[in-house]
Amino acid sequence: MTLVPLPRLIIEPLVRNALLEDLGLAGDITSAAVIPEDHRSTVAMVARQPGVVAGLDASELAFQLVDPRIVMTRHLHDGAKVAAGDMIATIEGPSRGLLTAERTALNFLGHLSGIATVTAGIVEAISGTKASIVCTRKTTPGLRALEKYAVRAGGGRNHRFALHDAVLIKDNHVAVAGGVTEAIRRAKAGVGHMAKIEVEVDTLDQLREAMAEGVDAVLLDNMTPDQLREAVGIVAGRAITEASGRVTPSTAATIAASGVDLISVGWVTHSAPTLDIGLDWKAVA
Repeated sequence: MTLVPLPRLIIEPLVRNALLEDLGLAGDITSAAVIPEDHRSTVAMVARQPGVVAGLDASELAFQLVDPRIVMTRHLHDGAKVAAGDMIATIEGPSRGLLTAERTALNFLGHLSGIATVTAGIVEAISGTKASIVCTRKTTPGLRALEKYAVRAGGGRNHRFALHDAVLIKDNHVAVAGGVTEAIRRAKAGVGHMAKIEVEVDTLDQLREAMAEGVDAVLLDNMTPDQLREAVGIVAGRAITEASGRVTPSTAATIAASGVDLISVGWVTHSAPTLDIGLDWKAVA
């Protein structure tokens, strides 16, 4: 799957907001006081631990928005695997701007690379099966587009982006509607023919009820591997099957072996540790 970069019009407002949060009303008073205005440096962006890179566009934009004279030369690309000590990019320009943008640039790159790294790990755990890893809406408010991009950089796929692009009938929808059948019928009557409909089921009886109504996908929540295998047999290719709940790198392979199409994992976005990436400085003037 080709990794398509996010448009700048999506990334730039997020980076600008992060810089404004850091600069406040007075800017970088430390660098302005300590660093001569005409001083220049070259820095190496280096991985401190192994992982998968993601977020280079946001990182580069942080430097360029602070000072357009800063030039970043990439030695690796998003989706690339790195070992500790690998050089990711070289950045050259006015030292004040480099210092001002450094933390924001590394925050984006470390966070998104962390997501790509854990995603790649669980994708590797299910290699050899037909299943794909997908993320959820459990994302940092305001950063969803970037975080879902990072999942793709790690070899995963995206679930729906927001509430508006697909119907996902969850257990609480079912409870309020009075049952699986009624919830599905209301959804079909309430949305256009282009909207996909997925329904979450907790039991095989609910699954049979959903399949009788006809849906595009079923979310098999917190089912055992044996239940998942039976569920896949009940669906028999008539809908996309998605497993969720209790998914870890150690359980993912067993879940995938049940024959499901997708495995949804929320923690790859909401709990991924930051990948340690730093800047090695060399003052040049």
